[in-house]
Amino acid sequence: MNKFGIGQPVPRVEDPRFITGRGRYVDDFDLPRQCYGVLLMSPHAHARLKRVDKTKAQAAEGVLAVLTGEDVLADRLGGLAPPMPEDMGGPKGFRTPRAILATDKVRAVGERVAFVVAETLAQARDAAELIEVDYEVLPAVVDAEDAVKPGAPVVWDEAPNNVSFALMMGDKDATDAAFAAAKHVVSLKIRNTRVTANSIEPRAALGQYHPDSDSSTLYSTSQNPHGTRSSVAGQVLNVPETKLRVISPDVGGGFGMKHGGYPEDALVVWASRHVGGRPVKWVSTRAEGLLGDSQGRDQVVTGELALDERGRILGLRVNALHNMGSHVFGAAMVVPLFAIRLAPGVYQVPAVHAVCRAVLTNTIPLAPYRGAGRPEATYLIEQLLDRAARVIGIDPVEIRRRNFIPAAAMPHKIGTGVTYDSGDFTHVMDECLKLGDWNGFAARAADSKRRGKLRGRGIGYFLEEAAVFNERMVLRFDPSGMLTILAGTHSHGQGHNTVYAQMVHEWLGVPFENIRFVQGDTDAVPIGRGTYGSRSMHVGGNALRRAADAIVEKARPMAAMMLEAAAGDIEFKDGAFRIVGTDRALPLTAVAQAFYRPAMLPPQFDVGLEASGTFAAEPANFPNGCHVCEVEIDPETGAVTLDRYAAVDDVGRIMNRLLCEGQIHGGVAQGVGQALMERIVFDQQGQLITGSFQDYAMPRADDFPALQTELTEVPARTNPLGVKGAGEAGATGAPPAIIGAVLDALCPLGIDHIDMPATPSRVWAAIKAHETKAAAE
Repeated sequence: MNKFGIGQPVPRVEDPRFITGRGRYVDDFDLPRQCYGVLLMSPHAHARLKRVDKTKAQAAEGVLAVLTGEDVLADRLGGLAPPMPEDMGGPKGFRTPRAILATDKVRAVGERVAFVVAETLAQARDAAELIEVDYEVLPAVVDAEDAVKPGAPVVWDEAPNNVSFALMMGDKDATDAAFAAAKHVVSLKIRNTRVTANSIEPRAALGQYHPDSDSSTLYSTSQNPHGTRSSVAGQVLNVPETKLRVISPDVGGGFGMKHGGYPEDALVVWASRHVGGRPVKWVSTRAEGLLGDSQGRDQVVTGELALDERGRILGLRVNALHNMGSHVFGAAMVVPLFAIRLAPGVYQVPAVHAVCRAVLTNTIPLAPYRGAGRPEATYLIEQLLDRAARVIGIDPVEIRRRNFIPAAAMPHKIGTGVTYDSGDFTHVMDECLKLGDWNGFAARAADSKRRGKLRGRGIGYFLEEAAVFNERMVLRFDPSGMLTILAGTHSHGQGHNTVYAQMVHEWLGVPFENIRFVQGDTDAVPIGRGTYGSRSMHVGGNALRRAADAIVEKARPMAAMMLEAAAGDIEFKDGAFRIVGTDRALPLTAVAQAFYRPAMLPPQFDVGLEASGTFAAEPANFPNGCHVCEVEIDPETGAVTLDRYAAVDDVGRIMNRLLCEGQIHGGVAQGVGQALMERIVFDQQGQLITGSFQDYAMPRADDFPALQTELTEVPARTNPLGVKGAGEAGATGAPPAIIGAVLDALCPLGIDHIDMPATPSRVWAAIKAHETKAAAE
């Protein structure tokens, strides 16, 4: 078991078929009599639909159907309805219904207006251009700060102040008192820029209606197939969920964006009904993805930190606006929730008062993006601490050390009501400083200076709240003794096929190669919640452990009968049942096969051996880590080079070190992208300026140094396995470390603030502005 057991760096068993072109993605499925769908998207950010004339399009060659908002109303389809804070006991707000095709207004560029189905993709595209739409263009608002000003254009008449909901946490009176008593107060206004996932596989959907059973099948690029089924069947089509089978095969990246339940998922199923049950396929182009995929971040926040004379935190204030776009979509409400819920970070903050507003604008809807509010929380507190260190004259490492929640204080309840169960933040930071050779910085800075460059170093310490909801996992033996894992989670790059098999191999002793993995099919897997929020190892792993324990207990009486012993005398160890104190034993696989006797099976046994396990993230877990980096800046061009990067992450008990480190590396790449180059831009009329990769910069391999990463294990106390999440760590820790390093390099020039992304033009402009100011003085 040592080779394939828990903790071993087993390479992903999925990879050979991926790297040899044998993956099966939605676009790889072609069904008999398949036709193709194309969207007509709104070119306006805000307009009233006065007329949608599809006459010419319907008459075009090869066209089978042209569907519009009128058809949505005629078929009495519902809309995609998001969860809201009130569903969790929070304050009431305005829930934005999202029709799969616009029926009265469009509220963002890219909103779906019509869906054309034709024999070929080219015919569908040509016909979409023949649809005549009469738009009454209305004033638009794209910036959250502008949207909440008096007299701003109203996105929804039902929300005249353009606020969907507001949240507040903490104690205002205690926080006001802390600020009144403070020796030092620092404040900061920052923008968390809007970004988009740009997953390597664009979204796609393939739907087919089956008239004989009055049911449908949907192939969808979804992280959450059961959630997609609930949205499409229950919210839009108004049919029982058993009438819709959702298959999410191999999925090429999700990052929260592929949360499920997009308009296109419902459109292809509904359109198939309109074309006599023929399969309808839609695949997003990259340009459509930039217009139609949910986007992330986009927060404007003001933070204030009160400190005593020694730099110890007394209080924290947070006031944030989150640009939700035209609709609160999917699980978007968790973004502002986590952004204030985790505002204190890993620090002792005696008093905190945090408020946020979810603001509606005429932009593409927001949804969770890798981290979903946790990166926003971390970025603010880390930037505030860096500023406090400069103002007070304390080393940035030392100010963190003075304010860390000590390991001995765990469990620790922070001012927003969250209780951290575990963590040794000082140890993790010290290990990261060693890994990153923090003390060798001076020599490298001197070398950069000799070459006419500016060098800076930054540190970011993050903490996340990982895992949500409950989960169910099933283990099922077949008559040959092979074991199948039926997973309610969904792997789209995480390597669940590998790590779940490792876990079951260790617990049950079934040969690693004899373990089969099934996921992503709502007919095969009874129930599941999918994968997002770093939840799979916590809820899926612990549910799997319970299923494994249940297998052993169900098999024990059979083993006792086969060994002719009392069940109480049977122990299970190393994959076999044995009579205590003897060498008489039977492997579990042999016992499992006995459950499939076609005759002479004792009546106390059911036919077949399978068991399920469930587990809930109540409470969650709290992964954390420290990231440090060094950058070099060319003052002549503003170009920022990421020269060194080190990260130490506490992920609790490690299930597979290799896969876990891969998750860290991927997250860092996305964090670097946000910090240095990625940015979604709209003009004042709501037009998307960054609508292609010519304008939206993505990180490339040569943008990175060799990443130095280590993992440390501080087991979680909130689940039996002791695991913590890992999937979102890198994206949370990277931005504050990188921007901290950029500002450290620019600090000698008198520059103490720069918003993400720190592009060459933005850095160069800051340097030139300082030079102009200095010359004037």
